[in-house]
Amino acid sequence: MEPIAAKTLLAGLTPAERIPDGQTVALVTTDSRAAAPGCVFVAFPGEHFDGHDFAAKAVAAGAAWVVLNRPVEGVPEDKTILCPDSYRAMMQMGANYRAQFSPKVIGVTGSVGKTTTKEFCAAALAGLGPTIKTEGNQNNELGLPRTLFQIGADTRYAVLEMGMNHAGEISRLSRCAKPDIGIITCIGLSHIGNLGSRENICKAKLEICDGMPAGAPLILNYDDEYLRKAQLPAHVRPVWYSMTSQEADVCASAIRQEDDGMSFLIDDAENGCFMVHIPALGRHNVANALAAYCAAIQAGLEPRDAIKQMKEFRQTGMRQLILDSHGVKIIEDCYNANPTSMQAALAMFKDYPCKRRFAVLADMLELGDEGRAEHEALGRLVAQSGVDVLITYGELARRTATVAAAKGVRTIHANNYDEIAAFLAKVTAPGDAVLFKGSRAMELEHAVEKMRALQDAAAQAEDQAEDRNDQDDRRE
Repeated sequence: MEPIAAKTLLAGLTPAERIPDGQTVALVTTDSRAAAPGCVFVAFPGEHFDGHDFAAKAVAAGAAWVVLNRPVEGVPEDKTILCPDSYRAMMQMGANYRAQFSPKVIGVTGSVGKTTTKEFCAAALAGLGPTIKTEGNQNNELGLPRTLFQIGADTRYAVLEMGMNHAGEISRLSRCAKPDIGIITCIGLSHIGNLGSRENICKAKLEICDGMPAGAPLILNYDDEYLRKAQLPAHVRPVWYSMTSQEADVCASAIRQEDDGMSFLIDDAENGCFMVHIPALGRHNVANALAAYCAAIQAGLEPRDAIKQMKEFRQTGMRQLILDSHGVKIIEDCYNANPTSMQAALAMFKDYPCKRRFAVLADMLELGDEGRAEHEALGRLVAQSGVDVLITYGELARRTATVAAAKGVRTIHANNYDEIAAFLAKVTAPGDAVLFKGSRAMELEHAVEKMRALQDAAAQAEDQAEDRNDQDDRRE
């Protein structure tokens, strides 16, 4: 964060006359341990800790201003900014800060693929100048302002992921970030329990337009029926991408999955045709790369430069991370799951080169009344996807197991991570592949860790046995 006039940063939160002329702020923090002289500390009431309990500590560390939901003993009145909603305070400061700079901002939302698309965008743009991006899961009303505070005078591009659980949230994020370019990857079933229908989800995603200027390009997936039939705001300019239709502005063809990623042809109506290779598996990642390509071109990149830079893409977190564990390939895709992403993962896995395919699938959450039907549909999909053995985890996933077993798939339902790990460590062999996928709250990465630990222990025991045999041979 670069120093900014306190009057500018705090505009809308407290009267300007309360702030001394010439006072600047170089840090906004929600962690009292990071408080420093001249900073703004924002207290958040939490499930386990309440930031208000640490507000006096922040003042003692030199905080110039403390944003509180209520007065706190030990925090002087002249340092207190009362705001009933700490998230609103962060968003207000984030918007005030962002307005002082002029990077090209790309906002990314959608039910599936927004993080990967964000990473493709950042990879494409980084070659042309300093680029910041949303890190981790910082895509909400707390995380987005934190990302905006990373903008500096030399920042040329900012790629911002925007998530939501309820209507209105994307609108607030967009009005704060003011994207020059927007991307909506697709409309899935995530959060349908809160929003009621995919039509409502589509409306919520289209709120990204609320902060975009007139004439701004909105990158849209032509293959998504809900986006294709949506009523788009008149002030944005749609740019369509597709993997199935030549009617889109940019489309992909000759799609081929290889050992180290995907190869395909981009047909850009304005710029021509280009061969592309991306270091990511699955047709769904071709769609993500197409969206990023469109955004990069709209941001001013030459097509060949954008394509070259996208080769620098790397998966983040637990998204399709491929590990080799004693000859067994583990595809750790545990960050999240919904029907659309499950379908994409199984399509990728079907074409993945291996001897046998083991799929560990856990509950897909936040599906509301659609949960049972979607987990049963997943069981039918597994039966069509070339999976040799299905291991399920979670109460909803029991329905997946029941349907898949009825369709002839060998199926095991596990009650805990230890059961998953023990089974896989026992039956898998070099050349096999295991896909782990489930909603974030199911924490399937623990099963991955336990499986690998068992494989390591077995390999170590085998090595020790061989050493003992060698020693016996030498004695003889």
